Amino acid sequence: MASLKKFLETKNYHWVPLVLTATNHLEVTAKINGITGRFILDTGASNTCVGLDKIAFFGLASEETKIKAAGAGATEMETMISPKNSLEIGEWKKKKLKIVLFDLVHVNDALSAHQALPVDGIIGADILKKSRAVIDYDKKRLYLRK
Repeated sequence: MASLKKFLETKNYHWVPLVLTATNHLEVTAKINGITGRFILDTGASNTCVGLDKIAFFGLASEETKIKAAGAGATEMETMISPKNSLEIGEWKKKKLKIVLFDLVHVNDALSAHQALPVDGIIGADILKKSRAVIDYDKKRLYLRK
């Protein structure tokens, strides 16, 4: 049987490395609007998100919204939306991406409590679906279809 890597390469996928943190989260490096950041890969997050404190860092234009965010340990969090951004994960690219902006302090506090580095945001199911992502937990690789 062919390896997963060889099989997916025949289907026009490429891979990027994942880092397993002290908290057992998988992290990936990605670029938003050409700026590199660190992101948790979260299959349970419906949308890709960036912390409110990173708006200027990634050059995000933000708009008010009445949508509330909820996540592990936090509910009813105020959000903003940033439309028309570019995202690059390795060779995979997406333009005109909508990103949800909200306060990630509770996420980064939990990471810091376990001696893990803070993150700039979360790569969510919206991107994983668009890229037809495959996660190889054993090899710590994220495969994305070009």
